Amino acid sequence: MAFATRSLSPQESRVVLALAEEKRREVTRSEIVRLLASSPQASDHVIRSLRRKGWLARAGWGRYLLIPPDQGPDALGESNVLALASRIVDPYYMGFGTAASHYGLTTQHRRLICLVTPRHVRHTKIHETEVRIVNLGPKRFFGYAPVDVLGYPVMMSDREKTVLDCIERPDLAGGIGETAQIFATAARRLDWKKASDYLERIGSIALIRRFGFLADHVRAEPPGDIYDRLRQATNRPGISFLGPRKAGRGAVGHKRKWRLTVNVQAAALAESAGMGKRRAIKKRR
Repeated sequence: MAFATRSLSPQESRVVLALAEEKRREVTRSEIVRLLASSPQASDHVIRSLRRKGWLARAGWGRYLLIPPDQGPDALGESNVLALASRIVDPYYMGFGTAASHYGLTTQHRRLICLVTPRHVRHTKIHETEVRIVNLGPKRFFGYAPVDVLGYPVMMSDREKTVLDCIERPDLAGGIGETAQIFATAARRLDWKKASDYLERIGSIALIRRFGFLADHVRAEPPGDIYDRLRQATNRPGISFLGPRKAGRGAVGHKRKWRLTVNVQAAALAESAGMGKRRAIKKRR
């Protein structure tokens, strides 16, 4: 542990080592005051110094997260920002482009975290990263579980819910073209039964039509019974849209099969065409 505490004063080391030995990742200002057996003013000086050196990060009023000593004082990247953002509100989950990036479904790295919650809280910033609050009602607030981020449990939408969220709100996933590529990348590892159950639970015909069209577009291979369920569910009166209501020049146009008008530039979807098809594994001779 000497390498990790080399730049710390005795008081600072006392805080870091005490939390590490107790396997604590969170601490309050009052706990640090008691730990140091000093005045609140002196303890605040230690806290400010630990924050400046990258050992503590503020997670709310009077609450701090410890950057794990085995990560070193430079572990202030995107993952740590996720850990901090997870303390903003409860319940919540990280979703849309943030979850797509976590699962390696996109190569885009934007300084934006999408935090999904049914509660109404303000947008904020953490280390110059925007935290966008996305409000979803109870009908759509599901499909998430904890993942480990630098030793902190962070709620993240699962792969299937991530894909559906991105299709419903492409603006939070880098646009429709990027959403199609996210779907194509996920399609090879998607739990189609779970995705189908999620679609049924959400109950949006427009979302099912978009999902079905994109499945065809990327040449995904859902099981036959799942595909039939998608077709039957969309066989209802009315037309849905992917993209704006008004078509621009070069838009894909209407897809009768899915009762979907795709007002998206064909060029924006060109790169993802056929990307979801499983590749045959060649046997070595």
